[in-house]
Amino acid sequence: MKGICVLGATGSIGVSTLDVAARHKDLYKVIALTANNNIDTLYEQCLVHTPEYVVVVDENNAKLFAERISTSAIDGIKVLSGADALETVATLDQVDSVMAAIVGAAGLLPSLAAAKAGKTVLLANKEALVMSGDLFMHAVRDCGAHLLPIDSEHNAIFQCMPAHYVSGHSAKSVRRILLTASGGPFRTMPLDKLKYVTPEQAVAHPNWDMGRKISVDSATMMNKGLELIEACLLFNMKPEQIQVVIHPQSVIHSMVDYVDGTVLAQMGNPDMRIPIAHAMAWPERFDSGAAPLNIFDVKHMDFEAPDLDRFPCLRLAIEAINAGGVMPAVLNAANEIAVEAFLNEQIRFTDIPVVIEKTMQSFEVSEGDTLEKVLSIDSQARDVARQNLLSLAN
Repeated sequence: MKGICVLGATGSIGVSTLDVAARHKDLYKVIALTANNNIDTLYEQCLVHTPEYVVVVDENNAKLFAERISTSAIDGIKVLSGADALETVATLDQVDSVMAAIVGAAGLLPSLAAAKAGKTVLLANKEALVMSGDLFMHAVRDCGAHLLPIDSEHNAIFQCMPAHYVSGHSAKSVRRILLTASGGPFRTMPLDKLKYVTPEQAVAHPNWDMGRKISVDSATMMNKGLELIEACLLFNMKPEQIQVVIHPQSVIHSMVDYVDGTVLAQMGNPDMRIPIAHAMAWPERFDSGAAPLNIFDVKHMDFEAPDLDRFPCLRLAIEAINAGGVMPAVLNAANEIAVEAFLNEQIRFTDIPVVIEKTMQSFEVSEGDTLEKVLSIDSQARDVARQNLLSLAN
């Protein structure tokens, strides 16, 4: 029996993780669940999974949650609050695996703490790797942690890598990675219409059911840019060894090209329970609950190169990984500020890359060789991005 901590339990990845865990109660015991402030969903999850610990980051909502369970059948659950408590539950002795599903930079510290504690980290939070880069990978290696990717693309690549492959290591027989992307909801929209895109249109992904931030990232293809950076670190590849391929049907979740000309692809329905179940069962396999792929329904599959004029956020991500150092952290921070502003209807969809590019131009490339420096750069980049938002408004 393995103990699991789910960071970001009420988000889409967290919900899917608990769905898979419920199918395998003989193999997984839920030790801790965390949420930012969605205590209604968290309460329902606690009734089903009866964790030992709950973290509600928002202190007022934590008090409300503690009061709510005090008169219920789950009154024995320990309720913690604050961001520091995320690291506490991610490093508990009874936790074997940590699902790192907090969106954005907020997921860095608890994910890194889990790695340093030698846990099996099921990484759905790509921003942690983008921000901290080699720092995170060194923690995994030096502390004996296992790192298993949850993003459908990276999990697909992991499945296609040579037998017994370990994340972060080189695979000499691999020539390149083909990182697939759906192209999002605006792949064919006339370019002059993009500035009128609304948040509701941007979060309506054609294939995947995801949170609002990652849905916007998918629409701008920043998500693919962050994944490219993540893939360089996870699979120890150079940027030029990773080719982004738009595949609108989202049936192939990525491919690995070997030196002998063999290309291995991982296929399946667009259901996040598939990569989650793969990582939770690894190195074995068990039922995910996803429907089997009906290949006759697919009928055909299309592939095309991304248009960097249509998707400038992907271009900026490529520039950031090629620049190296702290630039990926700057890119990520600026993107989070810009996407939040777009979702709050403060800027237009087409302003997102403008804010990011202006922010990147304000920083010199330097090494992000300590956690303190990474966090400082993250904070500075957010301040600069907010100033750039104001300049757009004026």
